[in-house]
Amino acid sequence: MHFMQSLQQAWARNDSLVCVGLDPEPAKFPAHLRDAPDAVFAFCSAIVDATADLVCAFKPQFAHFAALRAEDALERLIAYIHDRHPGVPVILDAKRGDIGSTAQHYVHEAFERYRADAVTVNPYLGRDAVQPFLDHADKGVIILCHTSNPGAGDLQDLPVAEPGGAPRPLYQHLAARIARDWNARGNCVLVVGATWPEQLGQVRAIVGQMPLLVPGVGAQGGDVEAVVRQGQTADGDGLMVSSSRAILYAGHDADFAQAARAAARQLRESINHFRNK
Repeated sequence: MHFMQSLQQAWARNDSLVCVGLDPEPAKFPAHLRDAPDAVFAFCSAIVDATADLVCAFKPQFAHFAALRAEDALERLIAYIHDRHPGVPVILDAKRGDIGSTAQHYVHEAFERYRADAVTVNPYLGRDAVQPFLDHADKGVIILCHTSNPGAGDLQDLPVAEPGGAPRPLYQHLAARIARDWNARGNCVLVVGATWPEQLGQVRAIVGQMPLLVPGVGAQGGDVEAVVRQGQTADGDGLMVSSSRAILYAGHDADFAQAARAAARQLRESINHFRNK
């Protein structure tokens, strides 16, 4: 199924705009799992089972697995989600971006090796670095636009003037170009951080109905009300509001999965309180 169709169906079926980021950090696992065989898979799959009916997507973060030499666990985790919870799309958060054959290998990695439904990419090498991902019309291409980190504005807010136009921030040029030129197959999503609600609203005004992935609520301090008010579409969706640590590590004991479920439900209810329905 097309990523966008899966996402839209998950929004409706689970009444949720919540995306759970899967960022395993064994030091934060409950004690009974820290030294267990296959601890990364066991922890993440328990979180998935506990929250799958409350979310619109899962987002495993590639570096968290690779640093632990747990790429095999990542492969098995994505396969597990597809098998046990087939209606929930999986975003591989890898932020890939390169040229030529290297870009093609990143495509193969994301969509064939890991079988992700979507992948995050960095657009700053230009369209040719992203085009191999865009060519997969059934997959989501989730493009960095205005990120959640404090230094995002160092480059992304720089004023840029195109020929014949007034200067505006680089991230706005990027959003407009993606919406106008890169999204011909309707498979683009933009990343805009919850920590920048004004910029989120500006991107929404530029891109119309295009979905936005919004990291930065929870541990990074993004405000849920501001995110929903600024980022939702007229239909009350259009967002994947991503939370990782605040859900994953809501509990530290044997009932960690139940604590994660409670945190995910609370975030869903908080988001839904401000949605247009």
